[in-house]
Amino acid sequence: MTAQNDTAAHQTPRTVMVLGGKTGLLGQSLCAALTNAGWTVLPVGRDDVDLFDTDQIAVFLDRHEPDAVCNTVAYTQVDLAEVEPDLAMRVNKLLPAKLGRLAKQRGIHLVHYSTDFVFDGQGCEPYRPEDSVNPLCVYGKTKLAGENALRELALDKLSILRTAWLFGPGRTNFVAKILSLASQRTSLNVVHDQIGSPTYTPDLAEYSVALLNAGGTGIFHLVNGGCASWCELAASAVQAIGLQCDVHPITSDHYPQKARRPAYSVLNTESFTALTGIKPRPWLHGLREYVFHHLG
Repeated sequence: MTAQNDTAAHQTPRTVMVLGGKTGLLGQSLCAALTNAGWTVLPVGRDDVDLFDTDQIAVFLDRHEPDAVCNTVAYTQVDLAEVEPDLAMRVNKLLPAKLGRLAKQRGIHLVHYSTDFVFDGQGCEPYRPEDSVNPLCVYGKTKLAGENALRELALDKLSILRTAWLFGPGRTNFVAKILSLASQRTSLNVVHDQIGSPTYTPDLAEYSVALLNAGGTGIFHLVNGGCASWCELAASAVQAIGLQCDVHPITSDHYPQKARRPAYSVLNTESFTALTGIKPRPWLHGLREYVFHHLG
């Protein structure tokens, strides 16, 4: 983004509606980052509008007239989705499709978050946005269905942002759970044969704002730099906070779960960097910031 465009973005007051902005792990960080960037932010929670009532959403949009809508609402309980596929589909496909139709009618820029679980994990190089998708579980399939429903609408302004392995302030997450357990135990067993892109939500939020300000549309991958296994992420968190707890690597078959997960789902962020000039910082930097400033 040029300096001229950046100046214009800050001169023109713009309003953004963040669905899931009041209590969501990503939504809260996104509201903070957008506010810091000069946007007028409207966080939307369950008490504000019924997101499954088309008429209610339409009235809400027309009342507030946002320039952009960020949808951070998702059904993310990966294993539970295997036994609640209809509910997962309702939240992950039908809701974004509904939002997409309403946004298209009003010329609103829709920013929708998706997941690394759209890939099957058979690759060995970080996945690019254009790489073939093949989700292994209900959660991944419903998130891909949401992506496809939006793309079929052919919105003029649509950004689909795939991300992964979120941790950060404001809500419980993998890192917080691990540190809670590590404070009570002398050892933990954590899966080591699933590799992904740990992502600090305040960083993801800042990158999202940069993409929005740059007018980026299409599919982008937004994660922190580097990769890790769940075991490496857990061990790094325990080490950073200084707990005396040994973290032992185990394979997935020693920790059975209902949903199949990709063995390798690291995401390539080069297209984001090419557009914004921003290279995401390493996940370890975000982890240390989270541990020291929010959990320490």
